[in-house]
Amino acid sequence: MQNVINEQDGAFSRRDFIKASAAVSIGTLGMTSRVFAAGSDTIRVGFIGCGGQGTSNAIDCLKSSDGVELVAMADIFQDRVDHSMARMLKAGVGDRVKVNNDRIFLGFDAYKKVLALPDVDIVLLTTPPGFRADQLAAAIEAGKHVFMEKPVAVDPVGIRSIIDSAAKAEKKGLSIVAGTQQRRMPQYIEVIKRVHDGQIGRIVAGQCYWNWGEQNWHFHKRQAQWSDMEWQIRCWPYFTWLSGDHICEQHVHNLDVINWAVGSHPVQCLAVGGRQVRTGPQYGNIYDHFGVEYEYPEGVRVLSMCSQIKGTTERVCEEVVGTKGSTYTTRGVGYIKGENAYKYEGPRVRATQQQHADLIKSVRDGKPINEAKRVAESTMTAIMGRISAYTGRALKWDWVMQASKLDLRPPEYKLGDLPVQPVAMPGKTPLV
Repeated sequence: MQNVINEQDGAFSRRDFIKASAAVSIGTLGMTSRVFAAGSDTIRVGFIGCGGQGTSNAIDCLKSSDGVELVAMADIFQDRVDHSMARMLKAGVGDRVKVNNDRIFLGFDAYKKVLALPDVDIVLLTTPPGFRADQLAAAIEAGKHVFMEKPVAVDPVGIRSIIDSAAKAEKKGLSIVAGTQQRRMPQYIEVIKRVHDGQIGRIVAGQCYWNWGEQNWHFHKRQAQWSDMEWQIRCWPYFTWLSGDHICEQHVHNLDVINWAVGSHPVQCLAVGGRQVRTGPQYGNIYDHFGVEYEYPEGVRVLSMCSQIKGTTERVCEEVVGTKGSTYTTRGVGYIKGENAYKYEGPRVRATQQQHADLIKSVRDGKPINEAKRVAESTMTAIMGRISAYTGRALKWDWVMQASKLDLRPPEYKLGDLPVQPVAMPGKTPLV
């Protein structure tokens, strides 16, 4: 969620961008696969989902390694493509953007046209999470290496699809890297290595938080010409079918760290939550706060909190408590208190670029990285907490993973009518 450049809205034509970046067509290469020699051959990237965070990923990808070119773009809306192009040019990566008019695709099926391009090696899947599972399945079927943003699904049906795609990618020797940046931050790596080495003793408890005050990105006043579908996609974080609610869209980072430290997903949970401040219809159907107690194997209990409420205390971190000490991690800090006290004071890395550098290196070296199952389990941890809060029911992991039939996809994908689903009411919203 770290943007390296603030998005600058404004008109910017494809023709202007193509002229400015001296783009050239590579559509005649016609290669279905290539061997990458000594890390020198060009890696060609297709970009699917050209919004703000997606564009940040595209910029980081192009800056992360030499010999990388962006050769295709897909989005539902033309203005998102135009804004994305303008940002990439301003960010100084225009010379790496080789996107001609015939390599820009619009509409709900636009991603399929990118995947059909034989010279595309890697695809960036950065559409709203509600589209992720179907797009990953199609990308793996097309034989593409993938970077995908978190969260990777919004419901149990989507999670099972992601795990199935992970298995297929492994058989095909394809890399899948996920946008969980903490996994590449050295303070996290060093602290959690020490946890796994037993330096805080046996883990007994933990806490994790993403309480971050009011957040209004992707909040747009509905325009008269927008259909229900267009409004919801343009304001996607406020609709559960698109974002999974902010417990999935944001708090999944912290839950991923807890799963990493403990070495397991939870076995059950009980949650509360609600919509106390953001109550108007302009805020879609998501909650503004959650509190979850997760139980992990061997009775380890973790308190999870996340909120988006203006004027409240902000706290974004993770803590793990053991019999010999405790940890504290956040994006700038990592330390251990107790018998084996430790504080990370080494160099920092640009984790949002490192994740792309690792993916590109894996493709060039022929040594696949496959993070899909791990991030699917972290996403399911968040989904499980949301379902518990929405229904008021305690849930077991095995039931959510194996038995839940919850599938939030709309009946069809078109820019037309799509009534907003009611806000969940604990005790009334059924388990599905």
